[in-house]
Amino acid sequence: MLLKDIRDYQILFLGLFLVLGIGTRDWTLRPELIGVAIATSLATQWILSLVTCTERLALSEAEGSRSISHWSLANNKGQMTNDKKQMPNLRSALITSLGLSLLLRADHWTTMAIAAAIAIASKFIFRVGDKHFFNPANFGIISALILTPDAWVSPGQWGEEWWYGLLFLGTGGMILQRIGRWDTTAAFLGSYSLLEAIRNFWLGWTWDVYWHRLMSGSLLLFALFMITDPRSIPNSRIGRVVWAVCIAGLTFILRNYFFVSTAVFWALFALAPLSILLDVFWLAPRFTWQEKDEEAGEELHSCTDAIHRVSSL
Repeated sequence: MLLKDIRDYQILFLGLFLVLGIGTRDWTLRPELIGVAIATSLATQWILSLVTCTERLALSEAEGSRSISHWSLANNKGQMTNDKKQMPNLRSALITSLGLSLLLRADHWTTMAIAAAIAIASKFIFRVGDKHFFNPANFGIISALILTPDAWVSPGQWGEEWWYGLLFLGTGGMILQRIGRWDTTAAFLGSYSLLEAIRNFWLGWTWDVYWHRLMSGSLLLFALFMITDPRSIPNSRIGRVVWAVCIAGLTFILRNYFFVSTAVFWALFALAPLSILLDVFWLAPRFTWQEKDEEAGEELHSCTDAIHRVSSL
């Protein structure tokens, strides 16, 4: 059933933003690059999920049937095993690909493919326990900026029209209300706005300069849809607030003293591992999506069925 998972709304809204941006902002984004980002993300997610399932199956078989039973109870409690849950859920990969399409620009399709593949792979590589700590889209963007010569990000691509801000706040607010991560957005925007206000007052600038620096569609997209990824940010509320304030502070420093136009993305990338440390200081249950599915794949029974299906081709 469509829209029974909050990620369905994320996919709908991000797709809407993509169409809106191309239609109203005259972006020079080629449709084939969007297709490459989506296809690469989905394919990488499917392949790596299958590999992960194979490794889990081999480990369980080596430990014996008793270990299999214990592993199933401990790690897959509450997960469904009906036919709809046989293959890895690709919603998160689709969200990542749409995020890359919205924020990253490239001259060649290979650059977008590299960014998408690395973004998804980061979820499987950079993990502590069952948690990945890098935001996939952010990791893909930074990787493309570092590894390729033709990738760039345009923070001002949304302009400063007020109705974009209302649209982002309305749609982002709907999602944040469902997942309960308003504290992260509020802490980031509040801290960053305060720092910019203090700087503006200290320099004696007029307040229209201040609002000009804050009225950015890309900044709102980042605050509402990227920094709030519930699977990679700290689990506890106090941890999320501390983490968001640190990112706001680093963003302020990079933007105003090192003149980095993409400061928010570099700040999130640099401080992403801090979420693991904050989880140690403040313990809290890890967020699970409404459907209770694991990003790396479904439960052991689903892994077995998926492997058998592939081997039978």
